[in-house]
Amino acid sequence: MARELFGTDGVRGLANTHPMTADIALRIGAAAGRYFRRDRSRAHRVVIGKDTRLSGYMFENALTAGFTSTGMNVLLLGPVPTPAVGLLTVSMRADVGVMISASHNPAHDNGIKFFGPDGFKLSDAAEEEIEAMVAEGVQPAQAQNIGRAKRIDEGRFRYMERLKSTMPYGMRLDGVKVVVDCANGAAYRTAPDLLWELGADVVPLGTAPNGMNINERCGSTHPEEAAAAVVAHGADLGICLDGDADRVILIDETGRVADGDQVMALLASRWSQEGLLKGGALVATVMSNLGLERFLRGYGLRLERTAVGDRYVVERMRQGGFNLGGEQSGHIVMTDFATTGDGLMAALQFIVSMVKSGQPASTLAAQFQPVPQMLENVRYASGQDPLAADPVQQAIAEGERRLAANGRLVIRKSGTEPLIRVMAEAEDEALMRDVVKEIAAAVTAAAS
Repeated sequence: MARELFGTDGVRGLANTHPMTADIALRIGAAAGRYFRRDRSRAHRVVIGKDTRLSGYMFENALTAGFTSTGMNVLLLGPVPTPAVGLLTVSMRADVGVMISASHNPAHDNGIKFFGPDGFKLSDAAEEEIEAMVAEGVQPAQAQNIGRAKRIDEGRFRYMERLKSTMPYGMRLDGVKVVVDCANGAAYRTAPDLLWELGADVVPLGTAPNGMNINERCGSTHPEEAAAAVVAHGADLGICLDGDADRVILIDETGRVADGDQVMALLASRWSQEGLLKGGALVATVMSNLGLERFLRGYGLRLERTAVGDRYVVERMRQGGFNLGGEQSGHIVMTDFATTGDGLMAALQFIVSMVKSGQPASTLAAQFQPVPQMLENVRYASGQDPLAADPVQQAIAEGERRLAANGRLVIRKSGTEPLIRVMAEAEDEALMRDVVKEIAAAVTAAAS
């Protein structure tokens, strides 16, 4: 069946506009509740977390109504990072976990992400079945079987202890000064508290959410303020999270930004040398830099590429038995410790390397020389398909011909926003820019 609600990372869109309405959220909750409550011989429960968006209150209540109407008991975690929901779904023996968040998107967007009882995001097949049940409607529970809802206050503390357990036993961060930008999002308390408990000198940014300022000129998509703060405070490292803290961008002591590719390169090489890397490979998406692939080859390691989206990275990791993967955007997945991308966990692993090696962030965050890469986003109206236009197809074919063996071209639709992403890599920067600009212009014309 055609998917109308679920995209590459759950259901997402503009709050109070289809499909992100309270009515649809209630129906999704009821459908998911019925889907996961097929065995009626025992009690069933769902954990629900959220970030700090104003619309989160609305969707939290709507989902709770939907789940309880089918007999599911609801445990409300409040604002917690997305990876905490994956962890607590398993820890609290829940049948399903839900995160209400639109990740790095602006405050007016929101989304609903699902985790199965194993803590991993749902498969396409499961999402399609739930979507079909939304369309058909579900039979509510009898009055005496309606579920209950309860607030859980200690969820983030359980998550913090899990993060500490991924570090060498007893390691402290005394003498390490860290700027942490929480994007006014889900980790606004968790991240500063965690680093302080570990002994770090913490300079917090983006820790005053008001419902509308999540990701606003801060966090992983806007690291400029954090970079300036690192330099101004003489910090050893800057950590920039996104709205739900499942991705991270790091800043070295000079104020230079390092993306997820550099973090993955460091972890892959370190884990390989320590005999911890499984399968002799790192899993990343088609967006990761060609320089990362060359770097790994130097260590005798492979780069396994997937479609864009951390769920596809995780699927490949599970299929191949790999334990490290992620995205250039900062999703870093370590399946020995977590079931999804975890920005705080990745940052801690980077700091572990700093403490163990005695090397500064500027050295550790520059593992390889990236091949010049350019990305341009073109917005289009809902319902359009600019990529289907003949002029766009011709521009793409011409771009591929010009780059040939000297570079890469990746054209794709965003799974979370109405954007066409045009990305190219090439040693010849002038050629790369020409190709991107020409294809972007063709897409813009087709979308107008």
